[in-house]
Amino acid sequence: MTHPQIMRALSGLLLGMFAAILSSTIVTNALPHIITDLGAGQSAYTWVVTATLLAMTASMPLWGKLADLFSKKLLIQIALLIYVVGSLIAGLSQNAAMLITVRVVQGLGVGGLVGLSQIILAAMIPPRERGRYSGYLGATFAVATVSGPLVGGVITDTPGLGWRWCFYIGVPFALAALVVLQRTLHLPVTRRRVRIDWAGALLVSGAVSLLLIWVTLAGDSYPWASWQTAAMVGGSLLLGALFVLVELRASDPIIPLRLFRDKTITLTSIASLFVGIAMFAGTVFFSQFFQLARGESATVSGLATIPMIAGMFLSSTVSGRLITRTGRWKRWLVLGGVLVSAGTGLLGTMRYDTPYWRIAVFMGLMGLGLGMLMQNLVLATQNQVEPKDLGVASSVVAFFRSFGGAIGVSALGALLANRVASYTRDGLADLGVDSGTASGGGIPDLDALPAPLRAVVESAYGHGVADIFLFAAPAALIALLLTLFIRETALRTRQ
Repeated sequence: MTHPQIMRALSGLLLGMFAAILSSTIVTNALPHIITDLGAGQSAYTWVVTATLLAMTASMPLWGKLADLFSKKLLIQIALLIYVVGSLIAGLSQNAAMLITVRVVQGLGVGGLVGLSQIILAAMIPPRERGRYSGYLGATFAVATVSGPLVGGVITDTPGLGWRWCFYIGVPFALAALVVLQRTLHLPVTRRRVRIDWAGALLVSGAVSLLLIWVTLAGDSYPWASWQTAAMVGGSLLLGALFVLVELRASDPIIPLRLFRDKTITLTSIASLFVGIAMFAGTVFFSQFFQLARGESATVSGLATIPMIAGMFLSSTVSGRLITRTGRWKRWLVLGGVLVSAGTGLLGTMRYDTPYWRIAVFMGLMGLGLGMLMQNLVLATQNQVEPKDLGVASSVVAFFRSFGGAIGVSALGALLANRVASYTRDGLADLGVDSGTASGGGIPDLDALPAPLRAVVESAYGHGVADIFLFAAPAALIALLLTLFIRETALRTRQ
């Protein structure tokens, strides 16, 4: 494909990617309003996000395998239609259970859009040139991430609209992507007559889902050390073991285990898992910090995260262009790991009254690091595989990143609820107020609280969200250490 042909087709991919990321981030600033309106608590707050991540994570290997077998164009159009249906029904939700269920459907579409966008990009462009175009994907990710909370905040605060329009707003972009891709994307279709590894798909989905359900409910619905924990963790390990056995015997496995014989693929996959933990900690819990610890509106909360998104936008585009020019990519992975580790660690020191400029610097460091890591970990993996494995290899890295994000959101959300309840009890005790009823299970209405109690709650959320980043910092540090052991190989100039 010529450069103009690539750019025309890429515009459709970017529209689809924008819609997918928008659906994930637009609800972050609206969530406190959504959960209050639906009469739910912190657990539901976490699950509205986790449900989409769970479905996206579990479906990515299947989308990747299907992309190696069937028309990539048809598959991404199907993913767009699934996303549209899920978004429309999500806006009609009457309770938290319905919303969470429909978010699963939405997540299936998002998994296809995110995974297939990278696969189609790789099918159009050789690795040496891919960094330049991958930068566009990274930039779109950054723009959607910043515009999501901003648009979500404005919609939530605008009379006559409300949070339901947060789910409708992505539909026009998805439909536009559908039309553009139909007209501009022309890839050869290589069909192979094989059996889909449905057993492997079900087993990996079950193992991931059971583990995420355990992480979300442990410490709230039952103690961490309990028979429920033993049953869920044991069940997840059993399903994981069965998955490995099935994949070793499958004629065309959904995740070919032979890929992990390559040290680069193994290291980039594990590093992506830990990057996902740090990335989703920043994008999900900042809204609670700015709204519940600092009393800002949903709109202002979205504006406050611009430094992180600006960092992602800048580093993804600049690093992509420089990689295309020089062919060197490892230095960007290492530098990205350093910046994410520093940013998350420093964010762990913030409190509800920390000067905003200081928080902005910390968010900027984190954003710069994430922009260098996300797309380039995929690029390093794609450079190691043959074209016939391009889809599944790309989806494996995306799978581990989403899995890390889902685990991070679930575990850190449970941690936040526990820390907020603890800090609230301590603050009430200092005021001489009975703290026996303090709980982190509900989302408080700050405007309805007396000034002394409001200060206690704001302090509790400020300290609690900071603790989230302290726990995410070691994950970022592990990702950095893993990138040090990745061996740099020259980017291929042909597919």
